[in-house]
Amino acid sequence: MKLGIVGLPNVGKSTLFNAITNAGAQSANYAFCTIEPNVGVVSVPDARIDKLAEMYDPVKITPAVIEFVDIAGLVKGASRGEGLGNKFLSHIREMDAIIHVVRCFEDDDIIHVDGSINPARDIETINLELIFADLEVLDRRIDRGVKAMKGDKTLAHEIDFLRRLKAELESGVPARNVEMDDDEKASLAELCLLTAKPVIYACNMSEDDFANGIDTNPGYKAVQEIAAAEGSEVLPICAELEAQIASLDPEDKEMFLSELGVEQGGLDNLIQRSYSLLGLISYLTAGKPEVRAWTIKKGTKAPQAAGKIHSDFERGFIRAEVIAFDDLVACGSMSAAKEKGLVRSEGKEYVMRDGDVVLFRFNV
Repeated sequence: MKLGIVGLPNVGKSTLFNAITNAGAQSANYAFCTIEPNVGVVSVPDARIDKLAEMYDPVKITPAVIEFVDIAGLVKGASRGEGLGNKFLSHIREMDAIIHVVRCFEDDDIIHVDGSINPARDIETINLELIFADLEVLDRRIDRGVKAMKGDKTLAHEIDFLRRLKAELESGVPARNVEMDDDEKASLAELCLLTAKPVIYACNMSEDDFANGIDTNPGYKAVQEIAAAEGSEVLPICAELEAQIASLDPEDKEMFLSELGVEQGGLDNLIQRSYSLLGLISYLTAGKPEVRAWTIKKGTKAPQAAGKIHSDFERGFIRAEVIAFDDLVACGSMSAAKEKGLVRSEGKEYVMRDGDVVLFRFNV
């Protein structure tokens, strides 16, 4: 899973990236500090993995991972090549989802490219640039389709959809919010439109905002309203605070957060929101050689889940021996769970559940 961290210059993107990945990306108080995208791979925190490791004492522990990409700051005119322009936009096309960092804090020492703090305006600036870039893609696709349609009348439905999609974009509606049927969704997927990608708005606030209550921040409320209207996620976060706790060990981190009245850090929240936004779950495999988490889409059936491990597992799938994580832990071992009849034998139509502990049987 690739998550692209985007936003205007000097909103805290690289500070947040550094905090959640400890990758040491450059962070400075001037526009376009980030030129090439910084990439950091982060393990997904999962207490279930830790518990299974206690039970099996495996040689190897492999959590699920997320790739975070810190992309250069966007400015007005990026769709026309301003700033880093199309280079910036091409990086976004490779992402599964967008973490849009929005500045909701005041600080006279950190310049804002537009001279003032206005989250709604900043969101509109970036969304419009993404829409402009998508409109160029649609225009080219429609032109090609019209020419091809002269010899293939079956393309008429697709052209009608593309024109309707263009009209929605021109009215300010992102592609992800346009109603469409399954065929139209397939056409949309081929286009790789920027505004089709799901978004989490990360509201970067000050430590005082978290101490005084985030609901007192007017910028945060404004972002909440925008996100609610378009069905996006919102995450209140303090990039500076995350930077402070990034290097702490788990006990000190827990104590630090407790003193602030915060249950968990921004990274854990961000990952949870990302999984929810993309419709992802994790299943687990456990044994002496390795304890591992595997990320799949909700609704994935057992053979396709097995294919995540190896294509042979899917091709030669026989059955899946499945137990819920909580049941396995309650029993203390797989053998005890089998004695109690809690290990199920599931076939090709079984839909995987989050937290399933699985052994796949296959033959090729």
